[in-house]
Amino acid sequence: MGKKLLQLVLALAAVGLGFYVYVLISTPIKFAEEQKIREKAVITRIKDIRTAERQFKSKYQHFTADFDSLINFVLNETMEGERRLIDEDDSVAMAQARKKYGRKFKNVEKFTYSVKDSLFKHLSVEDVQNLRYIPYSDNKEFYLEAAILTTESKIVIPTVECRAPYINFLDTVVYRQEVINLVDNCLNVLNKYPGIKFGAMDRGNNEAGNWEEL
Repeated sequence: MGKKLLQLVLALAAVGLGFYVYVLISTPIKFAEEQKIREKAVITRIKDIRTAERQFKSKYQHFTADFDSLINFVLNETMEGERRLIDEDDSVAMAQARKKYGRKFKNVEKFTYSVKDSLFKHLSVEDVQNLRYIPYSDNKEFYLEAAILTTESKIVIPTVECRAPYINFLDTVVYRQEVINLVDNCLNVLNKYPGIKFGAMDRGNNEAGNWEEL
């Protein structure tokens, strides 16, 4: 009985060790897969926020740090654009237009278009209303800041920054240690923001996203 009991204990220990090794190996792989899925969702949404901010700036010459204003802009406002009436490579059509209208002819027509229907057709009204929320975060909002920066050479630059920290959208329960390690590596090794972001408050950087640097 003593020998059989020892064999059983050793067998259980081997199974336990094998399971521990499996968890040790598989957990980082599963975490990396989960991180990739969640980052993709966050990047998709933050790109829409960036598009909205760029259009807002195009109309008002500054960015906004207020999601209510940004969402209202997307849903209810219009922009002004220009389009050519005649293809300028079409010499016959251009000659006819100039003959008919003379110097008054301008080959440009101004028009207005809905921000929502032109640039955000891929989003429902509800999707636009939810732009402020970070995916997988239990409705935590993106951090959104905007300002007007004056450089040393007296150049005025509107700036904007939008951020979603990893701790707000990664699973900090199942992958607690992995998230801690990821954030620590970003801050202390890579010297980069521990999350997804675009823009910068201290300089103009064309609203670059840090995922585009990968």
